[in-house]
Amino acid sequence: MDKSLSYLREVLSNYLDEHEVSRHLYQKLSKHSFENEEQFARALSNKEQSFLNQMLPHEIKHAMGEQDYLRAGQLNEVYEQLL
Repeated sequence: MDKSLSYLREVLSNYLDEHEVSRHLYQKLSKHSFENEEQFARALSNKEQSFLNQMLPHEIKHAMGEQDYLRAGQLNEVYEQLL
């Protein structure tokens, strides 16, 4: 699995109890072998894209605040594919 998608799956695990969409995305990432962020982004529904567009900026900002620049960069790579 692509490194950026691994970071995304890890972040989604924090939302599993709160959002059905996050559970679905987590399962999608666990069951499918996406080669890169672009391939993953193409496989998303509108609802999934909307969820990620809301969640990822918050998670990127959090990673920056924690000075986890690697995580912020990897999550940003996924976010850029959604735009």
